Amino acid sequence: MSIASNIQEFNKTLPPAAKLIAVSKFQSTNSIMQAYEAGQRHFGENRAQEMSAKHKLLPRDIEWHFIGHLQRNKIKYILPFVSMIHSLDSPALLEEINKAAAKTGRIIPCLLQIHIAREESKFGFAPDELRQFMREGSWRALGHVQLQGLMGMASFTENMEQVRQEFQLLKQLFDEIRSSYFNQDESFRELSMGMTGDYQIALQEGSTMVRIGTALFGSRKTGQ
Repeated sequence: MSIASNIQEFNKTLPPAAKLIAVSKFQSTNSIMQAYEAGQRHFGENRAQEMSAKHKLLPRDIEWHFIGHLQRNKIKYILPFVSMIHSLDSPALLEEINKAAAKTGRIIPCLLQIHIAREESKFGFAPDELRQFMREGSWRALGHVQLQGLMGMASFTENMEQVRQEFQLLKQLFDEIRSSYFNQDESFRELSMGMTGDYQIALQEGSTMVRIGTALFGSRKTGQ
């Protein structure tokens, strides 16, 4: 099947409240344009310079989501145009994004990345670190970042019950943080969880954004 067909078929399976983020990292601009022409507008990248290069070559109404670990010295590449940063994984990164955004006059929508997997390689706040960070409250003074929800990645495992439990934990944290700190703020509404191998479970557990690459584009390609 073509990329366009994959997107059309995938969208049929999504509930109305969920948004498809097409993970276009390592994909050519031609492949991205095929998805764009099929109506896709939200694309996810995990390398700042690659994302910046694609932004310059592709239609301006694309909404670019940064979904990888963001190094502080790479923020400048994406701040002028990024639609959302899913991977805000430390207080230090939050402060740097706010500082850079202030210079551009933008308010950047961000998701707090939570470490829910049992693998050590994943980035993000541990659940108790998240609670402490929210209680401490310094985030309230940062006027150029808008916290809009949480993001997490489940363990890379064939044990789907473990994956479900990890997504359930993330949903519980989302509900807890929303009720405690954003009860009057309708912008805190996004729960970014689920990829090609586990998105159906993520949707069942409350995901509002699924990050899908292989199921849309096929195997990853390298280079432009």
